[in-house]
Amino acid sequence: MIHNIRSRAEALEAQLISDRRDIHKYAESGWLEFRTASRVARRLSDLGYAVAAGREVLKEKARIGLPSPKMLAACWERALAQGGDPTWMEAMRGGFTGVVGTLKCGAGPVLGMRFDIDALDLTESLDASHRPAREGFASVNEGVMHACGHDGHVAVGLGVAQILAALKPRLRGEVRLIFQPAEEGVRGARAMVEAGVVEGVDYLVGHHLYNERPLDEIVSGLDNYPATTKFDAYLTGEAAHAGANPQAGRNALLAAATAAVNLHALPRHRCGETRINVGRLEAGSGRNVIPANARLVIETRGTNTELDAEMYAAAVRVLEASAAMYNCTLEIVAMGAAQSASSSDELARQVKRVAQALGGIHPVEHGESGDCEDFTYMMRRVQAQGGQATNIAVGAHGVGGPQHSTMFDFDEGALKTATMLLSAVAADVMYEA
Repeated sequence: MIHNIRSRAEALEAQLISDRRDIHKYAESGWLEFRTASRVARRLSDLGYAVAAGREVLKEKARIGLPSPKMLAACWERALAQGGDPTWMEAMRGGFTGVVGTLKCGAGPVLGMRFDIDALDLTESLDASHRPAREGFASVNEGVMHACGHDGHVAVGLGVAQILAALKPRLRGEVRLIFQPAEEGVRGARAMVEAGVVEGVDYLVGHHLYNERPLDEIVSGLDNYPATTKFDAYLTGEAAHAGANPQAGRNALLAAATAAVNLHALPRHRCGETRINVGRLEAGSGRNVIPANARLVIETRGTNTELDAEMYAAAVRVLEASAAMYNCTLEIVAMGAAQSASSSDELARQVKRVAQALGGIHPVEHGESGDCEDFTYMMRRVQAQGGQATNIAVGAHGVGGPQHSTMFDFDEGALKTATMLLSAVAADVMYEA
């Protein structure tokens, strides 16, 4: 079986690269992945998977950080013009861009695999030293770029789907391939969890390409994901002429500035690391106008979910007090969240064993993540129902800039490695001897 999977992954390498470059060229950010998701749905359906999409796999009220209705509509039309599948896109109107493909192979374990699909709101470099620009697959969508490897994740997911479909007669159980929107800003996973996509899953596997790790090195279980809460705070006061009638004004800018300074003055916690950051403050309209409106873009973090919750609660108290000082009203809008989590030891060991059997891969069993990741909602849900979950780091030795930079790129040889490894893990879980 191992030799069979290796041969199939090697035969797919050109397709994996082509798929990655196509997705990279037509980058779409969170909740706007209409082209990407619809083409994934079509490919899965053509391979014989039972496909669920749109509202079937996303709980509407659990989605957060949505673009405006105007942007949702405009990007739907853009995706259609750029080759999105019109049949599947209908189910995705309004930002319902999740897809789950299920392959049932009789009685046996249920295996879930998650692939995130969104890009970042970033303008890609067109410098000749940047390979996507030089070779003609840089993003054509202004202000949107795959700068974190999710284009590769989608390509890997499609490759795994093809290999497992071919191996179906020799498998037992069920595989669910979960293509998740809006990972950036940690916005999409919870809505899929609340829609039930990981209910009954016994084993859950995710992966991420890392261009700072050597090619063919993998970490079979990433641990200690920190928790985070991302939110916007809107302060509303009353505008007035700053010279002629200052007493009539209620200064939202000063309320926001007071909040920003005091949010950063919050004490840290003795039980673990906590973080808070005001990344943006918007306010004001004119030199002689007392500002009536202000917006703060904020995030908290903690080494576990409880510490993050404490930091968030303290931040809300500061915001409420700052608003009260200037007689302003306060509205807090949730924009994203992720829980803390660690990979399951037993499944991480199994992934390491499979990697060793494949050969040519250098596995490390556990490693610190350092990043926030909303896959943790899926991990914790599966673990809470008695299953096992792991997230795998796959080395993709960078040939461009770092993640989340305008020059980001990765070694496309990692696509074959990831496809081969994930397919082999699936076969190891589901193989019918």
